[in-house]
Amino acid sequence: MEEIKLIVDYAIFGILGLMSLLALTYALERWFFYRRINVTTYTVMEILENDLTKNLTALSIISSNAPYIGLLGTVVGIMITFYDMGQAGEIESNVILIGLSLALKATALGLVVAIPSLMAYSACLRKCDVLMGHWKAHQHAA
Repeated sequence: MEEIKLIVDYAIFGILGLMSLLALTYALERWFFYRRINVTTYTVMEILENDLTKNLTALSIISSNAPYIGLLGTVVGIMITFYDMGQAGEIESNVILIGLSLALKATALGLVVAIPSLMAYSACLRKCDVLMGHWKAHQHAA
């Protein structure tokens, strides 16, 4: 059963690690893009909006699903702990508490991935709104 626990840990941590790497990559890409974009070169609002919101869906998906992946790891960890308790016959409180606390690390990691991803997503949406406002102001002035 210990092998299954390790496989689940590595799988959950691997998925969450990949999600955090993708979120960081997308957030940095958007940050650099927003720093160098000149909205006055756009003539069609829809094209500007498409360019401004590129990769934001991925950030949203990561921020909304990372806690669930962490929770999945926790549930599987708790199930394995209960299975181990049933197989052992004797129940020692320190074994139970250690197993449960280790299972909760997956939820914590899911939140560590989700919170910064949601912050980056919200910041990007705000920057999109500001840049669209600049574009609209430029179009009305022209």
